[in-house]
Amino acid sequence: MSAASQSPAPVQRRRLIVLLPLVLFLALAALFLYRLGAGDPSKLPSALIGRPMPNTPLPPLAGLLRDGAPVPGIASEGFKGAVSLVNVWASWCVPCHDEMPLLMQLADDKRIRVIGINHKDQPENARRFIGRYGNPFTAVGADMNGRASIDWGVYGVPETFVIGRDGRVAYKLVGPITAGNLEAALKPQLEKALAATP
Repeated sequence: MSAASQSPAPVQRRRLIVLLPLVLFLALAALFLYRLGAGDPSKLPSALIGRPMPNTPLPPLAGLLRDGAPVPGIASEGFKGAVSLVNVWASWCVPCHDEMPLLMQLADDKRIRVIGINHKDQPENARRFIGRYGNPFTAVGADMNGRASIDWGVYGVPETFVIGRDGRVAYKLVGPITAGNLEAALKPQLEKALAATP
């Protein structure tokens, strides 16, 4: 039997076998790029939404004062009965610098408590940071080893949580507070938590 009389089917099968891994690779690469680029990191899900906030008492940030009095650390019982905004921050975090004026604005709303978790920071650097921008926090816990941040499910600083009067996590914002997400997401979530009955 001559080569010219060979059936085209085996040749096509060989081409398919050669091209199949390439097609699979390109499909997986496209899926990976889509998932990587399409996702908004501020909308990462949190397993804590609707659950009681983590019981992570933290000592106060050493030497931090507000109106001449020491700023207390964090105790879980301090959250009951009030709507709280918990912000995880650090002096070495560049986006944390950008969001501080907005945290100061939120602190003007006396219906909510703004609480800070200082993540893996040196006390003197954290105090200098607050001295530069002002202190929006009614309490600041020093999370020196980052263990409390892990319990809260923090991906990276800054992150912000809305805690309802019942002590449950109502909302999580991944990334810095911006003028846009403050109006579009954070304020509506705070209002929703304020309107809810414990």
